[in-house]
Amino acid sequence: MRKDDLYITVPSFFRCPISLDVMKSPVSLCTGVTYDRASIQRWLDGGNNTCPATMQILQNKDFIPNRTLQRLIEIWSDSVRRRASVESAELAAPTRDEIADAIDRVKVEKEERFDREVLAKILRFARESDDNRGFLAGKDDFVRLLVDLMSQIDFKTTSAAKLLIVQEAVKILSMIQSKISDRRRFSNLVLNNGRDRLTTIVYFYKTGNVELKIDCAGLLEFIAVDSESKVSIAERDCLVVELMKSISRDSDSSLIEATLSCLIAISSPRRVKLNLIREKLIKDLTKLLTDPTTASVSVTEKCLKLLESLASTKEGRSEICGGDGECLKTVVMKLMKVSTAATEHAVTVLWSVSYLFKEEKALEAVTSTNGVTKILLLLQSNCSPAVRRMLTDLLKVFKVNSRSCLSAYDTKTTHIMPF
Repeated sequence: MRKDDLYITVPSFFRCPISLDVMKSPVSLCTGVTYDRASIQRWLDGGNNTCPATMQILQNKDFIPNRTLQRLIEIWSDSVRRRASVESAELAAPTRDEIADAIDRVKVEKEERFDREVLAKILRFARESDDNRGFLAGKDDFVRLLVDLMSQIDFKTTSAAKLLIVQEAVKILSMIQSKISDRRRFSNLVLNNGRDRLTTIVYFYKTGNVELKIDCAGLLEFIAVDSESKVSIAERDCLVVELMKSISRDSDSSLIEATLSCLIAISSPRRVKLNLIREKLIKDLTKLLTDPTTASVSVTEKCLKLLESLASTKEGRSEICGGDGECLKTVVMKLMKVSTAATEHAVTVLWSVSYLFKEEKALEAVTSTNGVTKILLLLQSNCSPAVRRMLTDLLKVFKVNSRSCLSAYDTKTTHIMPF
């Protein structure tokens, strides 16, 4: 049986052997087998003179009410209804007044009132709507209370119950972060208030389940507001190594996307870029781009955006063009195949390594993958002025006369699909 989201296991002896439903009026035949009165009556009215369960011939067709069984069924049914009522009440989203009252009590009594039940209630409230999330984010003292929960945790001695409470706080902060108006102030609250809250987020990213990892990645992305915060995040407790583990082909697709977004957010400082390159991020990005099970539109866009960022360093360009040029060949393959954003990132990578810094291996890789033809086709598409300028620069590197080649392609191509 199922009632909404409540699954109920029915004792087998409560079921009628004929209808298999819970008996409303259990009666026993002379054979000792009990049936629901309505079901056995239909059986006998059909001209049958045997017991359906045993197939014995009935000496008589009298019914004996099974009062004991009926009482047990009634007791069991009442308990199921009560449990369903309690669970429905627990699952129902609390009202704004109830949440405001809970927060006020927490402010007065501080951490003693912060148990999982209160935070779970607030989390259900936040999940209901944007308005609810905005309401919570607008209560600055509440946000500060949640952040303070992440302070001064000794992961060797803190109880499991306390860690679960802090996890709930992290989930709530992740859910309402987009409604926090002053992002820099929130970042300073986490990073620069004399208490080590960042270590708590990193710890939960390392040890949590997929859902908690995604929440932590989102928070890390949100507090990465400037170079100082980005370096602080990237260099904390071997976080980069953990982030790299989460973008393997065996990871959850949502976790891969959240982790890539986090890497993009922290990757702009040169120190961070060099760290990511040393950890072989470019090799991992290439694997993601070439694996059909992971290369969704969003993942492809994020991978190419990261490659664009890493291509701004000499070390990054060397890795992108290194080996047999697999990474750069993969970038060329993504031209015009995914989305406008992916194409723009791919063109920028090609422009950086081929035109801006004139890497010889880049020229070979682009030529071997029919890249010049794709560049010409892109010039005929509805690309942005910035992309058009980069494409024109690339044609100069390959010593192609764009006007004459475009004229030749125009005569051969009747229609170019937009990318």
